[in-house]
Amino acid sequence: MEAVYIDKNIDLVNECRKGSRSAQFEIYKLYSKAMFNIALRIVNHEAEAEDVLQEAFLDAFGRVKDFRGDTTFGLWLKQIVINKSINYLRKRKAEFVSIDDVDVADEQKGDEEDLELKIEAVKAAIAKLADGYRIVLTLYLFEGYDHEEIAHILKISENTSRSQYMRAKQKLHRLLEKKGAQDE
Repeated sequence: MEAVYIDKNIDLVNECRKGSRSAQFEIYKLYSKAMFNIALRIVNHEAEAEDVLQEAFLDAFGRVKDFRGDTTFGLWLKQIVINKSINYLRKRKAEFVSIDDVDVADEQKGDEEDLELKIEAVKAAIAKLADGYRIVLTLYLFEGYDHEEIAHILKISENTSRSQYMRAKQKLHRLLEKKGAQDE
């Protein structure tokens, strides 16, 4: 059975297709905060996230006639923001190191339960991660992509995505442990 998406903002999208500036502004107001947060989690810099956001909306409004309605407008826009964010990082020459030939230990099941820490400490620790780690962690944990999708988006192998994710979690855990030791 195929998923059916009901877009509650389809009327605004249709107005945007007709070139309505007021509809574009309403769409911007509806989605800008969430899309900014997605961009910020990926690029890890407010000014760059703002640039990504503006470019994504310009691109979306320029291509709104191509929006087929297979998904909601928000999901379509989210994909544009993620792609723009990743392209922005590529311009910064973020390196995703392939470690296909490296054996990596299996993920430990108890890691999630052990990380009951304050949100700000976690955000700060995530911001300290290298771009490759942070992007894979963000796409997997926050945006809900699986490793196959991440591999396709970032043009890396699934194994690289999995290992980057695992290493990001390990690094994040070490940063949070270090932060906890400093707080005591």
